[in-house]
Amino acid sequence: MDLTLTLKQKAIRKMARQFAENELAPIAREIDAERRFPWEVIEKMGAAHFFGMQAPRKYGGAEIDSISYCLAVEELSRICAAIGLTVSVHNGVAVYPLSIFANETQKIKFIPSLAAGEKIGGFCLTEPNAGSDANAIQATAIPHGDYYIVNANKIYVTNGGVADILLVFTSVVSEGVNRGMSVLIVERGTPGFTVGILEDNCGMRANPVTSIILNDCRIPKANLLGEEGQGFTIAMIALETGRIGIAAQAVGIAQGALDVSIKYAKERIQFKVPIARHQAIQMMLADMSTFVEAARLLTYNAAHKKEKSESLSGPSSMAKLFAARTASQVTSMGLQIHGGYGYSKEYPIERYFRDARVTEIYEGTNEIQQMIIARELMKASS
Repeated sequence: MDLTLTLKQKAIRKMARQFAENELAPIAREIDAERRFPWEVIEKMGAAHFFGMQAPRKYGGAEIDSISYCLAVEELSRICAAIGLTVSVHNGVAVYPLSIFANETQKIKFIPSLAAGEKIGGFCLTEPNAGSDANAIQATAIPHGDYYIVNANKIYVTNGGVADILLVFTSVVSEGVNRGMSVLIVERGTPGFTVGILEDNCGMRANPVTSIILNDCRIPKANLLGEEGQGFTIAMIALETGRIGIAAQAVGIAQGALDVSIKYAKERIQFKVPIARHQAIQMMLADMSTFVEAARLLTYNAAHKKEKSESLSGPSSMAKLFAARTASQVTSMGLQIHGGYGYSKEYPIERYFRDARVTEIYEGTNEIQQMIIARELMKASS
């Protein structure tokens, strides 16, 4: 794999970095504290094609390559992880599966507004009793003429408070027979569609995570994504590519933590010299930098394999597992470098520390990633 970035990739990284530093850096602390979704910036992001990165050009998308996509998500997350999350989920597990599994009518109807950032996408799989065990979902869709009557209680929906078009995973039940997990495209505003309360989460606080409740919603059968019973396959393919985005997000968080830690170490004076001159601090910074670069390379490797249409199951899980662990470890070390100041909300390292932790949980916990990697190892050795 050639690790040299192309001129186009460098340009995308530069654009994303400048946008994040100019538009997100001034408000990152504020929107975290207030749990506020910054619509004023989101509108500018739509014009800059951040929401169409995984959408085909035919439907108004940018259709950039996977490494460019990782670069953009990383740069956004380096400044504000919550907005990096918005972009990653919108592109990775909403727009991407629509571009793969939707029929032409659905693509024309739904993708252009998502690609333009006029509407935000969401992914509704998790339920109170179904998280890692996706097959345990209790949501039901009962066929009734040209509609499905859908009842569902989806929780921890990223973008939930602002999502307009959501992929809802549900079991189709006809005459008491479960036809298997399926996916329905559900639009905000459908009668019976309710957005739950805003979660008061530890990190990613500028992303409006909510529950989504469907109570006897009439969803047209024309909104079935793929075929009945294909839901698990769609979920796994969506999550495989989505995990690359989350890995890039985790790399961005870790890089941001490293950046502010280096800056602090150069400025903080102890024993009459900047603490950056103390060997203990230098060793921590060296380890942090090494972990970040290793996570970045694993993420690029997974993105490269996606571009080559190679199997993503193992590589995307490895990238997400290691990058998420790196984010948690590097932010913890960065907080330690800051000492008591690191525990204060006056310094950004505290926000990076909180934001990092959830990367080990969503879009498949670390333990699920380990199971997937082990399964791939067993398959390879058989």
